[in-house]
Amino acid sequence: MTASILDSLAPRDAERVLAAGTPLTLPAGWSPIAERTPADKAYLITEGEVSVRRSGEEVATLGPGAVVGEAAIVNRTLRSATVVALTPLRVVHFTSERLAELAEEVPAFGEALRAATAERLDGS
Repeated sequence: MTASILDSLAPRDAERVLAAGTPLTLPAGWSPIAERTPADKAYLITEGEVSVRRSGEEVATLGPGAVVGEAAIVNRTLRSATVVALTPLRVVHFTSERLAELAEEVPAFGEALRAATAERLDGS
């Protein structure tokens, strides 16, 4: 599990990030992100756990506070992994456009997003 991307933000900025997306509930077994697809959305997990898989092999398990789908948006590439809900999820959905806007509007969030992406790619 990873630390929450919101931990490095001031409470006001964390609230702003959460309010900028659309809250969704997703069922266990659902795959909101598929490997080798365009980067059109990202999710901030607020409750539950996901499995991150490359070529069918699990490479990570992520939970509350993790953002999934951001690496392909930040790097302007196709998805490098599939994400599968291990439990029912509560997430905040961001379009790629909204995520990019937020990274500029809330500089600390942009820094945290880039750091999380770099950490995840370094660990792959």
